[in-house]
Amino acid sequence: MTQIPTDLDTFAAHFDLGPMPEGPRVVALGGGHGLAVALRAARGYAGSITAIVSVADDGGSSGRLREAFDVFAPGDLRKALMALADERSIWPAVFEHRFAGGDLEGHSLGNLLLVGLAETLGSWSAALAEAARVVGATGTVLPATMDPVVIKADVGGDEVEGQTAIQRAGRAGAIRGVRLVPDDAGAPPAALQAIMEADHVLLGPGSLFTSVIASVVVPEIRTAITLTPARVIHIANLAAEAGETDGLDGTDHLLALLEHRIRVDTLLYDRENSLTVNEAYVFEHGVMPVGADLAEPGVGHHDPQRLASALGNLLS
Repeated sequence: MTQIPTDLDTFAAHFDLGPMPEGPRVVALGGGHGLAVALRAARGYAGSITAIVSVADDGGSSGRLREAFDVFAPGDLRKALMALADERSIWPAVFEHRFAGGDLEGHSLGNLLLVGLAETLGSWSAALAEAARVVGATGTVLPATMDPVVIKADVGGDEVEGQTAIQRAGRAGAIRGVRLVPDDAGAPPAALQAIMEADHVLLGPGSLFTSVIASVVVPEIRTAITLTPARVIHIANLAAEAGETDGLDGTDHLLALLEHRIRVDTLLYDRENSLTVNEAYVFEHGVMPVGADLAEPGVGHHDPQRLASALGNLLS
């Protein structure tokens, strides 16, 4: 595990920060469809984009590949790549193709390709770089840890292991104390450097405990977020997620991040969504609440263009 310096100047020197690209530098952390939305929004205003992706998923195609090959969960890495891919290319459709029968039933071709690239090229960093080149991605996709990890949490007083199990158990009790095993899992140096160079660090939207918090409780990543000169922005979800965040409002989501010792500077939320935000309470916790129109009208999902505009307004 890389030993992370505990002050900003030493940390910056440790990673030898180089010349910066033109335009805002945006780092987005999380997983699944929520991270994909944040990345599509970042494409609307960023000069450079880095996705740092939770790889603790253990369900579906990703779970089967993890069990068979002892690898990262590739599914959320694939989704991040597709969010940054050239939409004019045939490759996004190829990566998203899902087999409907036989031994490969349920597998995404993109997941299989990523595992095959990692085995052929000898590393996941090389596999992701090659996949990004093939699909014409406009940014960089990195795993949150350099080794496979398992997510654990305390749910209703019981220790629960595995993303799928935690999501199911959340129906019976509050989810607390999210952590990864091994607890000293290291983050890719490129991910830490990207956080330190960023203008914006985006947390969410997405599954609060099993995607967003799972990606930022990596010790080195949590330290980098604490020390970065960037503005750290939590993009609030528009609705509760059945089983995982039932009964929690927008303020509770933010408090969950703070309870896990994750720095947040700004809470960006939709004024009209069903998850209420107590602005005074948020401000008392040292976080600036910012309301904006973020949802796609009549759909109930974040609109990437509206989200990009709201994030761009936070640059000043």
